[in-house]
Amino acid sequence: MADSVRWLRLPVICALTVLLLLAIMQTPRYLRHIYPYHHRQLVELYAWQYGVDPLLVVAVMHTESRFQADAVSLKGALGLMQVMPETAQWIARQQGMEILRQEEILDPEINIRLGTWYLAYLLEKFSGRVDVVIAAYNAGPGQVAAWLADKTWSGRYADRQRIPFSETRQFLVKVRKAYTKYQQLYR
Repeated sequence: MADSVRWLRLPVICALTVLLLLAIMQTPRYLRHIYPYHHRQLVELYAWQYGVDPLLVVAVMHTESRFQADAVSLKGALGLMQVMPETAQWIARQQGMEILRQEEILDPEINIRLGTWYLAYLLEKFSGRVDVVIAAYNAGPGQVAAWLADKTWSGRYADRQRIPFSETRQFLVKVRKAYTKYQQLYR
């Protein structure tokens, strides 16, 4: 009898340990390790300057590069906010900046400035529709505008399965999740 009671204790202790760990993993202190707010001063500076929610900027950065300043995607997107070199040059021209070298685009300050300006541009272009902006950040504004025009996608998160590019659907889900977490942790 004593042996059977001892064997029953082990599953109970394991279950309580798992519950305790799950509870700890839901605390803001723990979640801030999973959703850190790196480069906060730069993000807030450019977010304020361009009128963008800084938590949207950091959610995009978290999803795009996991805060790796030297990140280079297989498609050639660069830096913290994974800005394509052609897009970076276009943004630089819009801002009256000189042509940028790759190492300049990878610089955290320049990259955050470019990515945040681009989010502001997309927010204006798509009338503040955040889900559409997130999709356009990934697929490009021309592509997303075409999906909206031909009614392929309504622009609503609930209809995200109608987005033709699986990468863009996944990006939208990941950024929205990160954005929600950042709002809960840093608002």
